[in-house]
Amino acid sequence: MNTDIRPLLAIAQAYFDAAYEMDADAFATLFHPSSSVTKVGEDGNVSVTPVETWLAAVRNVKAPKLLGLQRHDEILSIDVARDLALLKLRLQLPSRCVTDMLSCLKANGTWKIVQKVMTAEAS
Repeated sequence: MNTDIRPLLAIAQAYFDAAYEMDADAFATLFHPSSSVTKVGEDGNVSVTPVETWLAAVRNVKAPKLLGLQRHDEILSIDVARDLALLKLRLQLPSRCVTDMLSCLKANGTWKIVQKVMTAEAS
């Protein structure tokens, strides 16, 4: 199967850039409006947060760029099946290393993140 992954590579790069600058507006362009962010909370329970709520929280996080931190971005894998893709990314944020699995769908010719599942560990 000959799949053009360039648009997915562009999403990954834009995602890394948005994270480094903690730019909620840039993140918003990558996510479908009905998407959500899922993770296991400190209490051990799974939490599912609508993307708009998550973006509001991003607006209150100090950007790694403003803290003078170096970037450590890595695409771990990209898996594509027709109009479905899974991007597995790792990036460094202040005091933690985050692994994100971004489920993407291609609708009307455009790839969008429809689900972010994440985990983090202290760095």
